[in-house]
Amino acid sequence: MDDFYRELILDHYKNPRFRGTLDPHSFTYEDENPLCGDKLRIDVRLDDTGHVVESAFTGRGCAISQASASLLMEKIQGASLDELRALNKDDVLELLGIDLTPARLKCALLSLKVLKAGAYGLSGDSDPDE
Repeated sequence: MDDFYRELILDHYKNPRFRGTLDPHSFTYEDENPLCGDKLRIDVRLDDTGHVVESAFTGRGCAISQASASLLMEKIQGASLDELRALNKDDVLELLGIDLTPARLKCALLSLKVLKAGAYGLSGDSDPDE
């Protein structure tokens, strides 16, 4: 089963879905992992009901960080703002489907960190998990 997920990660790294920027967007956020140099920006456009109608990411980094961003953008299509805010580490790890070292865990979770920072920054609310 790990081979399937390794292939999935490589596919999303080599052929990322939702790569690009959105203008206009409802929110955008950018951050980096200073330990490895991975950098990521996520743009999200919401409809009038607060659901994701489009999302995109740009950045550079290792296969794990870029595949994680691609998989996460795929997952959030149609999600509500509340659903974005409720996403957690386990959701991202389930998408990746492989065990990660602590260093790789930071790479994998960068997209979640950026997405949630943007989603909470939209209304000025703070993330209760932080």
